Amino acid sequence: MEDLLIFLQQLINGISLGSIYALIALGYTMVYGIIKLINFAHGDIYMVGAYVGFFAITKLNMSFIPALLTSMVLCSILGIIIERMAYKPLRNATRIAALITAIGVSLLLEYGGMLIVTPQPRAFPEVFPQTKISFFEGKVYMTNQQLVIFAVTLILMVLLQFIVYKTKTGKAMRAVSFDKDAALLMGININNTISATFAIGSALAAAAGVLVGIYYTSISPLMGIIPGLKAFVAAVLGGIGIIPGAVVGGFLMGIIEALVSGYGASTWRDAVAFGILILILIIKPSGIFGANIREKV
Repeated sequence: MEDLLIFLQQLINGISLGSIYALIALGYTMVYGIIKLINFAHGDIYMVGAYVGFFAITKLNMSFIPALLTSMVLCSILGIIIERMAYKPLRNATRIAALITAIGVSLLLEYGGMLIVTPQPRAFPEVFPQTKISFFEGKVYMTNQQLVIFAVTLILMVLLQFIVYKTKTGKAMRAVSFDKDAALLMGININNTISATFAIGSALAAAAGVLVGIYYTSISPLMGIIPGLKAFVAAVLGGIGIIPGAVVGGFLMGIIEALVSGYGASTWRDAVAFGILILILIIKPSGIFGANIREKV
């Protein structure tokens, strides 16, 4: 019974952590689905989102929802600027050139952030009072922060599904993802569609940054490196370029990491995450939801 309670507690923790990974992974998978680019700067947009939320709450005295929306809007604009300035000129270049540029943008955001906000970690303000919802006589519990994280993630994922499947922008995104040249012939504005994809992905990463600030109460300019890489692993695990795969991969990553930590091997949690990436690339490189497609090189 004791083992079952530990498992249930770590499952709750894993779902909360997995919600964060899923939001970040969605940005990776959407961009890759459109232009076949691994945007390694995406984890640092998540960091910028956390800082925008921090300053919105501490300096502008905003409550949680306005701060979250402000962070999402500003980071979506940042995503568009990065796409137009860094990636658009390299759209017809080799993939390695675009990949190196993405790493350069990542470093620019990290060390530019350190220059602007200093390298010292900052304590994120307590937006919600600490309360717990207890089960099994208090042996298993869920905090209100975890509940907010899961609720916001669920709302954003439903909104993303609506955008992708029910709006003109979403239809354009799916068309460009399927066949860019055919979409262009049908009158779809490729540049605007790609920018919209970056904007939506960056907004989701910003939301994840604010939620992490609330959950862990600490932010720093280098906070996006490891979560960004783990979210990339989650996207590959689910099937890079497939939206439901990013969600499932994110939740699986969070649950696996929480279980590893909960059973006394917290120092191994990062190694396990990247070990999963190696196994996926060996066993099923297309991911859980992906199909193996032969490409001409």
